Amino acid sequence: MISQPRNLLWLLPVLLFVTSPLWQPPLAAFLAPRGGFNVKLPPPQEETPTQNFILDTVAITLTTNGREEWQIDASRAYTQGNDHEIALEEVSAMYIGSEKEPINIDSRRGLYSINKRHLVLTDHVTVVKPTKNQTLFSERLEYDDGDRMLVSPGPVTIQAPGMKLHAGRMDYDFATEGFEFGDRVKVKL
Repeated sequence: MISQPRNLLWLLPVLLFVTSPLWQPPLAAFLAPRGGFNVKLPPPQEETPTQNFILDTVAITLTTNGREEWQIDASRAYTQGNDHEIALEEVSAMYIGSEKEPINIDSRRGLYSINKRHLVLTDHVTVVKPTKNQTLFSERLEYDDGDRMLVSPGPVTIQAPGMKLHAGRMDYDFATEGFEFGDRVKVKL
């Protein structure tokens, strides 16, 4: 009866079941976790879903205390994984906060930080004050709405009738309409 292979297959599970009181406690003790392992895991962090977008021909109006200060037009606007920053291409901005004269700014690229209300224009930036016939050239301009300052952290050139100015950096205060230049200022009259 035991000589048949099929009967041997039935005998193996029966033998394991009958002898389990002998081998199960030492095996369970051997497989139990040791070393003070803390099973508590940190809760999973919820990710805020990003809503990336690409828009063609965009117009953005920036206001401060209900008063329009900037009109920004771009041929293209998009986000790059951060919902609070808008990248801009072929930017044409106009500062209309001054009652004296508008200031026109053109650049190839820009970045607007919504939370900080910070505008950065890069790549062949040109600023024109049409009534004074002044033109400013820079590779980077930054506008911070909090302190109403326009900053060129790199080289800047200003051309006006009868004058040409080169400087390593420039700060322009919209409140006082005052310039501050630094880093090797050269003026040709």
